[in-house]
Amino acid sequence: MVMFADRVDAGRRLARELEAVRGQDVVVLGLPRGGVPVAFEVAAALGVPLDVIVVRKLGLPLRPELAMGAIGEGGARVLDPGVLAAARITAAELATVERRERAALETRVTRLRRGRPRVDLTGRVAVIVDDGIATGSTARVACQVARKLGAARVIMAAPVAPAETVQKLSEADAVVCVSIPDDFLAVGAHYRDFSPTSDEKVITLLDAAAQRVRQGSAGRGASDGGFDGDVTIPLGATATLEGHLHLPDHVTGVVVFSHGSGSGRHSPRNRYVADVLGRAGLGTLLLDLLTTEEEHDRANVFDIGLLAARLTAATSWLRGRSDTRAARIGYFGASTGAGAALWAAAEPDSQVAAVVSRGGRPDLAGSRLSAVRAPTLLIVGGNDGAVLELNRRAQAELRCTSRLEVVPGASHLFEEPGTLAKAAILARGWFCGYLLHHGPRPGEPEFETEPTGR
Repeated sequence: MVMFADRVDAGRRLARELEAVRGQDVVVLGLPRGGVPVAFEVAAALGVPLDVIVVRKLGLPLRPELAMGAIGEGGARVLDPGVLAAARITAAELATVERRERAALETRVTRLRRGRPRVDLTGRVAVIVDDGIATGSTARVACQVARKLGAARVIMAAPVAPAETVQKLSEADAVVCVSIPDDFLAVGAHYRDFSPTSDEKVITLLDAAAQRVRQGSAGRGASDGGFDGDVTIPLGATATLEGHLHLPDHVTGVVVFSHGSGSGRHSPRNRYVADVLGRAGLGTLLLDLLTTEEEHDRANVFDIGLLAARLTAATSWLRGRSDTRAARIGYFGASTGAGAALWAAAEPDSQVAAVVSRGGRPDLAGSRLSAVRAPTLLIVGGNDGAVLELNRRAQAELRCTSRLEVVPGASHLFEEPGTLAKAAILARGWFCGYLLHHGPRPGEPEFETEPTGR
């Protein structure tokens, strides 16, 4: 049986199955909620826009579990004439149900898109993505709605689906799956991590995808004389680290990301922050600090010394490139990665110019905190009480310029709407001040050494 580590892994593998549509006028549409993380990876791999396709079932007035049709955005509606006739549904009854469900649909869309317009499907290839297909009822409705919205071709794509369902999905022009098992039991049985996806995560992914499209339309990347692509960083003679490097033309500052426990260069939150930094003119290096073999040993995720050594190796690699040799280097650490970033910054020969910790564990750097010389910004969620206290204690150990920023309403992962954006803006200001301008920009206050409580 094919198993996926999580929805990110499933999305990357599904993207490889969709290579045939590369270069076509494609829009990837994720089915909220669980389909969006998968769709995010597909859209990123194909370099195309990402949107959601939100559908609502129209249930019979006295038997709401039985669908007489469905609706989507833009006034799209599909009806089942057989059910309508058998139940003798009047036009007034249909209108009442549709009015209620339309209001619920618009509320959901407004929350997820946050005012962004729907991506126009007219004449385009719509690739609808879910994290798996079971009975196919939602997939069928989504395909019908996409066609009502003007899609010239509709492809239904999912990491896994039963063979019987795939054969009957006539509403799609094509069905693409990584795995089509004969002994299908449930979608979740094909994932090691099938934890629920929140609306907040969907919003974060849509924001990151929209920024990627804007960045591409502005002509940034390789075309502006910089660099944007996957890289391999050697570790001695046998091992390597995988990463993604973005450099603007004539780069003067690069931020290396030190990911938290269990995440890597594909982390949606860190990719979101990297996009914010990139639009400010900073280079970014997202990388996996552990090799594939090392990730199987959970203890390595919390080996701060090992992770710090990998950051140092990545920094040396940047120093060896002709386009980044003279750039100032910053570290952005999340969770345990923040401890590793400060550990590495405390090395006697460290050349790091600034450190930012988001929801981090700087205390894991231990006695090395007092040796850190790089200006350090600690960002903590206001609802993350235990970690906030650890950050306050860690800041008391720092002897460098430092500041503690508290983002109101944010939990440890900054999943609440708007909180990750606030953290990214704080990080951008800190790195721009120390990596691009060699200190605070004119008109900005000097960085404080005491907690601000904000």
